[in-house]
Amino acid sequence: MSNRIWEIRWHGRGGQGAVTAATLLARAAMYSGFRGTQAFPFFGAERRGAPVKAFTRISRSPVLVHSQIYNPDVIIVLDSTLMRTSNVLEGAKENAFLIVNTTMKPGEMEVEGSFNVYTVDATSIALKHGLIVAGQPVVNTSILGAFSRATGLVDMKDIGTAILEGWKGDAGKRNLMAAEEAYERVSLAQTRAVIR
Repeated sequence: MSNRIWEIRWHGRGGQGAVTAATLLARAAMYSGFRGTQAFPFFGAERRGAPVKAFTRISRSPVLVHSQIYNPDVIIVLDSTLMRTSNVLEGAKENAFLIVNTTMKPGEMEVEGSFNVYTVDATSIALKHGLIVAGQPVVNTSILGAFSRATGLVDMKDIGTAILEGWKGDAGKRNLMAAEEAYERVSLAQTRAVIR
């Protein structure tokens, strides 16, 4: 088995659950057989709606790197408006996975560079399942389902286990249903890379 370290960078806004998603992914990766996992946030202004970055590393062997992620294998964007206001694609590896919460299809995304682009309307899924905090949809668990389908790195059942450990009762069920729906609804890239 490869000792490759998969580096995942999350871009969202305060209140969307990027930091929680990064942590849940690390936990789910352990259940999928990854021995080395890390998850940690990077905050600027700590307020709802402010841009937030979080990071996850997963590997089949222990992870000894403890820096931010500068050259991600996977970029996850929880709010597509961030793609217009900040350089979320900075440093991405060639053919990196780009998973975006948007109503657009992968071919409609205007992306410069070589990426495997996947899209899902995580916002409508979160609203459908009542995942709302302070009047705003929380899209983190939906995006986790999309991540599982797009990359194939972490099994959906392991994502589900991590979600149900994070939330009990009805909240856990609703978050799990959102992740499963996003897994089914993610729009898969038709080509290996999209270049614009």
